Amino acid sequence: MASLNAAARAVGTGRHLWRPDGWALGVGLVSLLMALPILVVASYALHPGNEVWAHLVDTVLVDYITNSLLLAAGVGVGTLTIGVGTAWLTVMCEFPFRRNLAWLVLLPMAMPAYIIAYTYTGILEFAGPVQDTLRAWTGWQHGDYWFPPVRSLGGAIVMLTLVLYPYIYLLARAAFIEQCVCVLEVARTLGLGPFAVFRRVALPLARPAIVTGLTLVLMETLADFGTVKYFGVSTFTTGIFRTWFGLGDQAAAAQLSAVLLAFVFSLILLERWSRRQRSYHHTGHAYQALPTYHLQGARRYGATAACALPVLLGFAIPAGQLAVWSWQTAPAQLSGPFPQLVANTVTLAGITSVLAVALALLLGYGRRLRRGALVRAAVRIAGLGYAVPGTVIAVGVIIPLAWLDNTIDGLSRDYLGLSTGLILSGTLVALVFAYLVRFLAVSLQTVEAALTKVSIHVDDTARSLGATPMRLLRRLHLPLLRGSLFTAGLLVFVDVLKELPATMILRPFDFNTLAVRTFELASDEQLAAAAPAALAIALTGIGPVVLLSRSIAHSRPGHRKHA
Repeated sequence: MASLNAAARAVGTGRHLWRPDGWALGVGLVSLLMALPILVVASYALHPGNEVWAHLVDTVLVDYITNSLLLAAGVGVGTLTIGVGTAWLTVMCEFPFRRNLAWLVLLPMAMPAYIIAYTYTGILEFAGPVQDTLRAWTGWQHGDYWFPPVRSLGGAIVMLTLVLYPYIYLLARAAFIEQCVCVLEVARTLGLGPFAVFRRVALPLARPAIVTGLTLVLMETLADFGTVKYFGVSTFTTGIFRTWFGLGDQAAAAQLSAVLLAFVFSLILLERWSRRQRSYHHTGHAYQALPTYHLQGARRYGATAACALPVLLGFAIPAGQLAVWSWQTAPAQLSGPFPQLVANTVTLAGITSVLAVALALLLGYGRRLRRGALVRAAVRIAGLGYAVPGTVIAVGVIIPLAWLDNTIDGLSRDYLGLSTGLILSGTLVALVFAYLVRFLAVSLQTVEAALTKVSIHVDDTARSLGATPMRLLRRLHLPLLRGSLFTAGLLVFVDVLKELPATMILRPFDFNTLAVRTFELASDEQLAAAAPAALAIALTGIGPVVLLSRSIAHSRPGHRKHA
């Protein structure tokens, strides 16, 4: 009887013991598989350096570190300024076109950084329309004037800032929308103006969300490959690629990856440390419509311009230029390899999105069934890949799969007299695996958020009536989660569509995607020819942006009263 009472108390207080059944084992297996590339790369930090690594340390490692840090610092400042400023304006101020700009500000999120980089290069380079017009108006010739170089570290900072600020905007806007109206009204009754309320009240309350958004921006900055490679900026991602393909040394590339991995996890730990022993909460529960400041005079149009300018620079101008180039080159491009590129890309993205949703459902539902600490930790580990750059994941995937291929081939030769070749590392298996490691967290967060909306008491009632976990999942949860599963699959689909470094490293021979073909043509200075593929990627990314905008707008109780 005492043991039964203890068990009942454990269940009642939420302390679930580890039960190695099929669901728990499935969660553990998926977690280990998703963590394998990261563990492989991390293990190379303990390996002694070879001659190539010593050469990298003596010649270029300082440049990689310096440029990566300067890039992260510049993008961080730029995205904070634009993201937080536009979020506050669209939530708390009334000005012309505010409702439309509230979601239009997110559009640059659909534009991959490497696409906007080569588009602006075509617009701003010496032979581009901007400098052509400048010379026509002034009569200047080459060498008579100075024009800021686009292909530079500063240019890379601007390009990444224009497409990454929505990460901070999303989280900051959600934080501002959810703030308690009582706190803001008290600040206004004490005589604080709009800027003082923003600086002294709203900004501190939104700090955790802003720091989280900034961490995402910095991780995406360190993970970028296409922009810095096209602009000729030496960073860790370009260094890993050069070491792997230029020097042919996978050990040195893995050690560079380990250093970059340390940078990324340092950012994660710094973000966690910044929130230690700090509480950010609201003491009131008044969630009526937020008070807005009706801007007057020039301020009204200044706010409109401040919100419209990032949209213009980050989406409208690049998309317009891509549309012009696409119109010029579409007949030649669409009749060439374009249909095969679309088929390859859609196949890869479709397979990955289906597998990612299935694994996310396994992990999310397994955690719901087995709420022990080990299962929770396993689910968190499975989602770590989203924080890791694609180049690092590619290195971590190719090393174990190449070893496994060689082992299988050796055994096949010894016992069967046949060569199996590269059945894993030389096929789409490696690429899909890398995508899953990188983007599983995207689908997992969506699925877990949807599962939390279904009361656990519904599960308990069904189980008491004899329903098995699988039957409960099939008959109850899947119908309820249908919309969320589609959203999760769509988000993964678009992320795979845009992924560049992992695809370039792991794709099979003679296999191209829209992203890779876009980058190859742009690298060969065939900017107009690259436009149709680039425009297809950018337009596909608009769907998730609209979904995210709607979810943010509806995040506050009584949202119908609030734009």
